[in-house]
Amino acid sequence: MRNTTVLISGAGIAGPALAYWLHRYGFAVTVVERAPALRPGGQAVDFKGHTHRTVLERMSILDDVEARRTGATDTVFVDQRGTRLALMSGDFTGGDVEILRGDLSEIIYRRTADHCEYLFGDSITALTETGDGVHVEFEHAPGRTFDLVFGADGIHSRVRALTFGPEREFVQHLGYHYAVAGASPRSTTTTGSRERAIAHGHNAPGRLAISGGPKAQQMYIFASPELDYARDDSATQRRILTEAFADVGWEVPRMLAELADFDDIYLDSVSQVRMAGGYTKGRVALVGDSGYGNTLGGFGTGLAVVGAYVIAGELTLADGDHTVAFARYDRIMRRYAKIAGNSNAGPFLAPKTGLGIRTRNWFLGSRLFGWMAEYGDNAADDIDLRDYPALVGVGDAH
Repeated sequence: MRNTTVLISGAGIAGPALAYWLHRYGFAVTVVERAPALRPGGQAVDFKGHTHRTVLERMSILDDVEARRTGATDTVFVDQRGTRLALMSGDFTGGDVEILRGDLSEIIYRRTADHCEYLFGDSITALTETGDGVHVEFEHAPGRTFDLVFGADGIHSRVRALTFGPEREFVQHLGYHYAVAGASPRSTTTTGSRERAIAHGHNAPGRLAISGGPKAQQMYIFASPELDYARDDSATQRRILTEAFADVGWEVPRMLAELADFDDIYLDSVSQVRMAGGYTKGRVALVGDSGYGNTLGGFGTGLAVVGAYVIAGELTLADGDHTVAFARYDRIMRRYAKIAGNSNAGPFLAPKTGLGIRTRNWFLGSRLFGWMAEYGDNAADDIDLRDYPALVGVGDAH
């Protein structure tokens, strides 16, 4: 088989999932990750439907995911006095099985760590495609040449910027930002729990503050033009949140005062990646949020795991011919990734007017909301999922 040496940028979810499949099919895999180690805890992510479950089963990690799942969290929307106005069920936000992002990343990483090379604390600085490979320069490690390079490095992908062009050409800001503070590491949660939890949220026009729940102590969503700040500058992020929610009542003043106690504040834009020309170019391909991310869209983790499964399977069926495999991957995932669609969670979670907030609250209690949830469940299975392990002829995973 040709093109057997591959580099994957990103050790979140898509990267280790792709590393798992490529190693299983006989590729030599290197993963580079700019963080010094796996990131623990983080937001809860979820899987839904037969397709997601099938891929997890074929990776032999479904039992591990079930064992470390979180319970569903219902969000109760309240007014200034704390009176209940509406309920957003955790069955809608948490899918069929929900797990902390860091826990899922660790599960997949452990399946690959002994077989794949991981370069933590490093990043790609340059990519130069040649006739028979891609020469890669790293921030720290010596330059190397790989047959293929995969960008699994998130919505702010370095690989996408180096290969396709500046982020502004492919990432559309959707008019909102969100922040999470106090995301729980696994050691502080009850793993495997199926007990329901409750978080409380309060809206002001264009803003939502959520307090409590086992996955994160605080969450904020607010309407805003795109902001210019360093994503590793916690002080600036605290200031942005304090200014955005300065005049909001309920428990928000207490929440803002507590921001100084959290080391893990994550603030980012609500944005969508739009790759009109496809997810591949030459010997480079994008997998997960780098190619089809949609912040808070509810399908990102499932798309990442399915995308990794598809591109590895197609590459192996094509005997390593990336021109054939990448074209098939583009076609399959362009159709399936439409489940992320053009949706924007910002206006739904933080409507910009009082009327919009009241309408959203009514909608949550209506039959229409049930139909929307059912549509999402059906869309998660809208793919003709090939049994690549059987087609390739590999045995069961261990």
